[in-house]
Amino acid sequence: MEQTFEATIEKRDKWYIGWVDAVAGAFSQGRTIKEVEENLKEAVQLILESQQELKAKGTPGKIVKRKIRVQV
Repeated sequence: MEQTFEATIEKRDKWYIGWVDAVAGAFSQGRTIKEVEENLKEAVQLILESQQELKAKGTPGKIVKRKIRVQV
């Protein structure tokens, strides 16, 4: 299955940095926009694959969900 995500890419000095807001932890950098795009595709793919693997393993034990407050 193929999905589309919006990436934000910013030029900083000699490097481009990029991230995908919809996928926590999907950050990358590169010397060109194309390089950042390719790196981000790989990062998103690896993160989503890891999430699927963890989900497939199931949950050993009790899960507790809590709301926490963070001051920003």
